[in-house]
Amino acid sequence: MLKKIFVLTIFTVLLNGCTEEHSPKRKAEIIEKIGSAPDQVSWDIKVSFIDSSYLKAVLWAKKSRIYNERAETLLDDSVRVEFISKETGETETYLWADSARVDDKTRDMLARGNVLVINKKTNRRLVTKLLLWDNRNQKLYSNEYVKINSPVERLEGWGFESDQNLNNYKIFKVSGVRK
Repeated sequence: MLKKIFVLTIFTVLLNGCTEEHSPKRKAEIIEKIGSAPDQVSWDIKVSFIDSSYLKAVLWAKKSRIYNERAETLLDDSVRVEFISKETGETETYLWADSARVDDKTRDMLARGNVLVINKKTNRRLVTKLLLWDNRNQKLYSNEYVKINSPVERLEGWGFESDQNLNNYKIFKVSGVRK
């Protein structure tokens, strides 16, 4: 009789353990995890941005994760963008970042990590931790600390706005200037 009670107790514990896995709360957790999985994952990607047969930019990343429902693409590890001059058809500005998030509706990009932008022609360099590329206005923005170095000046400060080639830029709270 004691053996039957022991076996029945073990069976009941196991049965309760199994039903816990299929509880509504657990199902919701599983669905949430599945729902947050990317729709597409790609490695060593290259994307060309073309407007009216004009190559505007080329983007590379080691890994991309595309989320269709959220309309966003996450770029992981070693992001690089080359902005192409409409007049010459050559790369004018380079952007490197550790990672980035692209809004697939607006094509705005938020670059993160060690962000570096270099204008090849003027040898002007921007360094920051966070940089927004506003596709509609073709501008770069940051609310973070930025450094701009060129052959003729060195500027540092908080907050930044510029065209994509670093030709016309503003630093909002300048903290250091050298010429």
